[in-house]
Formats: sequence, C-alpha cells, structure tokens
Amino acid sequence: MSTPNATDGPDLRVRRIRERQSDDPAVLRAILAEAHLAHVGFVRGGHPIVLPFLCGVGDLGDGPVLLLHGSTGGGLFLGAGATGLQVAATVTHLDGLVFARSTFDSSANYRSAMIAGAATVVPPELRTEALWQVSDHLMPGRRDEVREMTPKEVRATQVLQLPLDRASVKVRFQGNGEAADDGEDHAVWAGVLPLAVRAGVPVPGDISGDAPVDAPVDASVVALAARLDRLSSDREARIAAVMRVASV
Repeated sequence: MSTPNATDGPDLRVRRIRERQSDDPAVLRAILAEAHLAHVGFVRGGHPIVLPFLCGVGDLGDGPVLLLHGSTGGGLFLGAGATGLQVAATVTHLDGLVFARSTFDSSANYRSAMIAGAATVVPPELRTEALWQVSDHLMPGRRDEVREMTPKEVRATQVLQLPLDRASVKVRFQGNGEAADDGEDHAVWAGVLPLAVRAGVPVPGDISGDAPVDAPVDASVVALAARLDRLSSDREARIAAVMRVASV
C-alpha cells in the first residue's frame, strides 16, 4: 500500500481528524477480508456514477487485488477493456452508532477503505480462477461442495481486478468524544450501540423444486454463519473493553 499522497494518482490524505487514517497494510487487508460489497465510482459520459459490486480479494499471480464480479455485458466491464478504467472502489463497515449527550458530539464507529486505480478486465485464461477466488472470499469452502463451472457460465461472467497499492484507510473505534466540562445532563445515557452483519437462519429453497426441503445445511453455510457471529461478538467485546478503560 503506497503513501496516500503519492504522485501517481489522486491525493488520498485524510483532511479532517487525520489521526484516524491508517497506512498499515494489515488494517486494509482486515477491512477487505470482511467485505461483501464494494461501491465503485467512475465517470461515464462526463457524469459520475457509483455502482455496487460483489467483491473479493484474490491473487492472480501479481500480488493481491480487489476482484469485482459482474456480467460480460456490464457497462463498467465493457468500458474497462484491456487498458483499464480509472475508478475508486470503497468498502465501509459501520461498527456502531455513538450516542453522546448532544447530537453534535454523537458519531459512528466505522472502518473504511478507498482504493483508487485502473480496473482492468481479468484475462480469459484467468477468469475461471478469478471467479473461484471471488467465491472463496464470499463463501469459503463452497467450491468443495458444488459442481465445476461450465464454459458457458464462465463466458457469461466477468471479473475486474484493481490493485491495492493506492488506498486510503480510515478507522474510528471509540466512545463519544464530548468533553467532561461540556455541561451536559449526565442523566442522559451515552455510549455505543454496536452494529454488525449477522447471519439469520438458513432458509431452504430451490427454484427447480427438485431438492428435498429437509436436506441438511452444508458445512460452508454453517461455518460462514458462525464466522459472522464470531466477528460481531469480538467487536462488541473490544468496544466494551475500550469503554471500561475510558471510564476509569
């Protein structure tokens, strides 16, 4: 991950509350590891457009990249071509709403990453592997439970790759920031309401009507649900520890 003020692209330095910006590649990797969607901004016909894409982090031989999943007929994929299209892809996790004793001091806990650069179409000979890597990211272990992709399915799907060397990462993970002498009414509750993606109960369904509705849920689905719940519980425990230290 390059420095945010590198000269080979837009200035990605955080202007406000600069101490929240992180240049640690491990922080970027952790944010992307939990990503399901990336919102991708680009210019089409002189107008800015932002579109959501299922995403994953993979490596097709030249280092880690953000992989964006879509159709061969998608506008962004047609526009990227072999030379690439300049984009900015963002991933944000909203980890909590911070309730202070005034709306001015109220805030949010979050982890965000913006990656800027040229998104290029994955070459045809690497497309199958790229699609499997997106699947491995979104549904770990699933490829061992399902059939191989058909050539027709691979031809109908496309993947863009975006290098991770130009990124801006910003994180807030703390309680409310109101000063002790603000004169607020301390009978009003202040604290953090944790937010997270949690898994619900798997719902069986098969549009063909051929599969038995009482078939056991596959191991990959159970494991992913447990992972999401574990990540949520871990963050709740960490913010609780932060709040206990702050109140001492």
